Amino acid sequence: MSATIVIGHDPHGAAVEIDVGELLATRLLVQGNSGSGKSHLLRRLLEESAPLVQQVVIDPEGDFVTLAEEFGHVVIDGAAYAEAEIGKLAARIRKHRASVVLALDELEVDSQMKCAGQFLSALFDAPREEWYPALVVVDEAQMFAPAAAGEVSEEARRISLAAMTNLMCRGRKRGLAGVIATQRLAKLAKNVAAEASNFLMGRTFLDIDMARAADLLGMERRQAEAIRDLARGQFLGLGPAISRRPVAVNIGAVRTGSRAVVQSYAPPPVASAEELHALLHDNLAEPAREVVRPAPVRADPEELVERIAAADTPPPRRPELPAIDPAETEAALAAIFADMAAEEGCTFQPASTLFQDFTLRCRMRGLSVRGYDVVRFRRGFAMALAGIDDPADARWTGLLDLAAGVPDELLAPFLLIGRAAIEGRPCPDDAELAQVYGTSSPRRIQRLLDYLEKDGLLVVRTDFGGKRSVGLPHLGLATASVEA
Repeated sequence: MSATIVIGHDPHGAAVEIDVGELLATRLLVQGNSGSGKSHLLRRLLEESAPLVQQVVIDPEGDFVTLAEEFGHVVIDGAAYAEAEIGKLAARIRKHRASVVLALDELEVDSQMKCAGQFLSALFDAPREEWYPALVVVDEAQMFAPAAAGEVSEEARRISLAAMTNLMCRGRKRGLAGVIATQRLAKLAKNVAAEASNFLMGRTFLDIDMARAADLLGMERRQAEAIRDLARGQFLGLGPAISRRPVAVNIGAVRTGSRAVVQSYAPPPVASAEELHALLHDNLAEPAREVVRPAPVRADPEELVERIAAADTPPPRRPELPAIDPAETEAALAAIFADMAAEEGCTFQPASTLFQDFTLRCRMRGLSVRGYDVVRFRRGFAMALAGIDDPADARWTGLLDLAAGVPDELLAPFLLIGRAAIEGRPCPDDAELAQVYGTSSPRRIQRLLDYLEKDGLLVVRTDFGGKRSVGLPHLGLATASVEA
């Protein structure tokens, strides 16, 4: 499934879109000097994609906390929680799919790096069944993935850089799509920047940064001067989620604002030199009072968990759908599984994408999916791929009991072989097993059979005539022999 959002317009007024589905798979790098409009671009991206995908914002300046008012993001004050609590909150965020803003503006730089690193690592380490797609937006990424050691401690740099590297290099398979913004490419670790396939380059003045930006955009060095001439809020975009050729885009308007000071003219107060001198020196001899900084607001952990779990706005009241008989529900679910299994290339799609498709089809038919998580869905889908349309049929009882210990990714090929044995048919060939397994590699199928045989679930036998049969010793059954 794909969905597009309008990020802005080109100089001719045509809409420039970003394919969110493609963005989740290919990641995004935003670069521009201070004042070029990076934060405005990120805010536009977050606002437009908020209804489509879960969002996690690493916010070192507290600029994006206003998203909570308009879009229901949960704001987490990083200064209010201990290291272990930050990890637990991140784990619950993945589980409950809440959109959050991790505000780090109350922390020193060293603590910001440690907190962000621990938070990102906990997101990355979520169990497989919670690998739902999410945009992870990191503003001022050069702070969390520096190209060289700075004034921060080596421990903070190591924790933060490792987490950012995992996000950009390995996060895609876990559903985490990194969107990073930096003032200077030269300050950002190269192995972090290199993993992005989409680029939005804003105004920059240093020659080294212009040259790197031009290289990423596929422009000649003599064309790099155009990057210096970009106006505030204007970017050059390139990538599979944006455009196959560099395109200039003026970023569109946003609905929320930043808490930062508005940069505008503010004339000084009108007063004489004598009056100002008196104001500045009044009671100067008195001892200075200690400035007490307010402690960060720490929400009760249980209350915050409830807010994360209930982050989604409750839907408006609407007429209830007609009640469906349980037997009709099972038949309808079986039909949905069968339809999905019949689609070409379905097994090559990620489980999270298939599960979203499944829930959408269920809602379209008025079926409740509260009892279905990703694990239950994968097993139901594997049975449909194997042609087992009625799990309650007594023919499949022994096979399904035996399959309870088979890993989810191997379940469809195992059930397909088991069904052939029960029906006395030849074992499916490697091409058919590869189709339901979701691969085009024959070697993977051989490794699959080796794994199941070593686990004692199958016995593969090839007779002197070169005919192969597969037995299921626990059931006392075997497939018919066929040329291997």
